[in-house]
Amino acid sequence: MQKTIVITGAGGVLCSTIAAGLAKLGHRIAVLDLNIDAAEKVATQIKNNGGNAMGFEANVLYKDALFKAKKQVNKHFGSCDILINGAGGNHPLGTTSNPFFQVEDLNQSLEGFKTFFDLDPKGIEFTFNLNFLGTLLPTQVFAQDMVGRKGCSILNISSMNAFTPLTKIPAYSGAKAAVSNFTQWLAVHFSKVGIRVNALAPGFFLTEQNRTLLTNSDGTLTQRGQQIIDQTPMGRYGVPEDLISTTLYLCDDASSFVTGVVIPIDGGFSAYSGV
Repeated sequence: MQKTIVITGAGGVLCSTIAAGLAKLGHRIAVLDLNIDAAEKVATQIKNNGGNAMGFEANVLYKDALFKAKKQVNKHFGSCDILINGAGGNHPLGTTSNPFFQVEDLNQSLEGFKTFFDLDPKGIEFTFNLNFLGTLLPTQVFAQDMVGRKGCSILNISSMNAFTPLTKIPAYSGAKAAVSNFTQWLAVHFSKVGIRVNALAPGFFLTEQNRTLLTNSDGTLTQRGQQIIDQTPMGRYGVPEDLISTTLYLCDDASSFVTGVVIPIDGGFSAYSGV
């Protein structure tokens, strides 16, 4: 059955790949992104490959903008059947310079060096708002279409950070933990009206956002990049296509009795103790 699928943050690498995978099954794809040019580019690529998609501008932190996008989506594609909350990200102001705090860090004079005590509330607020509110608000807007209808579901994007927080990024780890918790809460809350709610928890995927953190200019791995590979039993980074099969399953009626789960897609990272 063809459905109308709304994907936020769909101008990015991971969610644009998910959008393309869903479009191949004949679904109507509403590509939402803060950057309308990126959204339209993804929609055009999908249409060039025979799919049905359209780009829409939407800021996931403002309900007025989301309602405007919803009105346009409803006009072109009808009611939303599936919402994928893909907008998210980190901020450098919510990131420490070192993974472990040392007493001598208090005397560090290097420009831009940040200990836990230097973390900027604005960076932490930005990260929590983008990841958590950026999941909650689109759900408030688009899930209204789903009430009382069959085959509707919501898919959030959490992270393996939600299971075990990574060093240096407390804001992002905490925000994704909030997304996982919200996924479970919402699954229970919507259980009586037939709306399923689940989440993906991607591990390490090499994207433009983290490329300089994980790889050197010559393509070799940084120390942190190598640590990640050493901790990943499958011995590689994820590629965007690794997300498609689980997404298809959770969006399909084949998973009609699955709700409130957060599925790691991380090459075994979260299962490995390091020994």
